[in-house]
Amino acid sequence: MLDRYVIPIIKKPLEQGARCCIQRGISANQVTIASFAIGLLAIPALWQHYYLLALVFIVFNRIGDGLDGAIARQTQTTDAGGFLDICLDFLFYALIPLGFLLAEPEQNGLYAALLIVSFVGTGSSFLAFASVAAKHKIDNPIYQHKSLYYMAGITEGTETIGFFIAFCLWPNAFPTLATVFAILCFMTTANRIWAGYHTISKSEFNDVKQTLNKWSPDEDL
Repeated sequence: MLDRYVIPIIKKPLEQGARCCIQRGISANQVTIASFAIGLLAIPALWQHYYLLALVFIVFNRIGDGLDGAIARQTQTTDAGGFLDICLDFLFYALIPLGFLLAEPEQNGLYAALLIVSFVGTGSSFLAFASVAAKHKIDNPIYQHKSLYYMAGITEGTETIGFFIAFCLWPNAFPTLATVFAILCFMTTANRIWAGYHTISKSEFNDVKQTLNKWSPDEDL
């Protein structure tokens, strides 16, 4: 929901960082993998209750996630790179609630599980629509720089990093914050399913209509 407002603000710093990386021969895929590895360090930090240290790893991971895309746009955007990026992103998102579960199993277990399930909803609706949208050549007017069709929702990257920061700053409030975030994710999933279904149905109808308009009875004579 907030990505469309935040992206223009961070675009210039990311582009400057991307130019520095390119000058040093650092590729987008290298940044993707390195930032994911850094993000993984947040899990043991959370497990051991080093929440502020975990926050540092999370922030560096998210900076890297923006930087790899900026590098790709200044060099060469590839579907393989986009695939790698989105897979590692979704895996990272699911691992953070796991870290809080490991930190306080009795307090956080149920809420971490709820949050991970909600991530499955947002991720599956995102990827399912992206695959069908590509098949029907549905344009993405909002996030044209994305390798996959980026279907907007209430919870996007900005909201996710915001809640992750809140989790680390107020770990005792994780159950409440996770519940709120999960509800927002479920709302996003429902909206994407509804909007995605109607968008695809409309595209299929238009495809059939165009086919019928091109067909002429004289062609069979």
